[in-house]
Amino acid sequence: MMLEALEQFQPHHQELKTRLIRSFAAIALVTAVAYFFKDTLASLCMQPLQQAYPALDKLVYTKLTEAFLSYLKLSFLVGLIGALPYIFYQIWLFAAPGLLDKEKRLVRSILAWATALFTGGALFAYFVALPRILHFFMSYAGPALQPRLKLGLYLTFTARMLLTFGLAFEIPFLMVMATRTGLVKAGHFTAKRIYFYIAILIVSFLLTTGEITATVLLSLPLFLLYEAGILACRVFAAKKSESSAKDD
Repeated sequence: MMLEALEQFQPHHQELKTRLIRSFAAIALVTAVAYFFKDTLASLCMQPLQQAYPALDKLVYTKLTEAFLSYLKLSFLVGLIGALPYIFYQIWLFAAPGLLDKEKRLVRSILAWATALFTGGALFAYFVALPRILHFFMSYAGPALQPRLKLGLYLTFTARMLLTFGLAFEIPFLMVMATRTGLVKAGHFTAKRIYFYIAILIVSFLLTTGEITATVLLSLPLFLLYEAGILACRVFAAKKSESSAKDD
């Protein structure tokens, strides 16, 4: 019986292996292309810093391998993000044959909303939040204190902020999904608002290394997103009640 089960699983195993190989190949290809444009990508990352502190037009590196590794990490991050649509497509091709039509529509909707919200969060961080956070940090510079920012640390900080806001913008979506799937009751997030607010403040404080102003700049959008999630949960709960009433 075990041999029969293994024989039945063999085609799925081969297909999964093929999908994984194609996904890793896509990441490697996009990473290689991104590395070719590494100077342009680094310049884009520096734009929020130049908006915050125009006097600083160059970054420095203090180790021989730092510039190479920093560009490589940046290229890999761009390669991973750039290959995500293709990776999702490979996951879809692997999972779709076993899903019902209703489940396929649900998965497509989830992927579309999650991708759109993450992209919106990253763009918000790049164009709105990051320049203001950097402006606060660079406000300490003066005649007696000149900033000399390291390339690797700055790129890591920028990537972390983009990732943080991208994930943060998933908050309303995750709240709605938790409510619709029955993991929590409709009024759970309203009743536990104070605890979630405290958690948001702690996370923001840790991500900004304890700077109070930066903590406020990061936590305020998260508070708004949390409230947007509560509103979205109420809207979907109302729609579900209307649908149930029509069915009755």
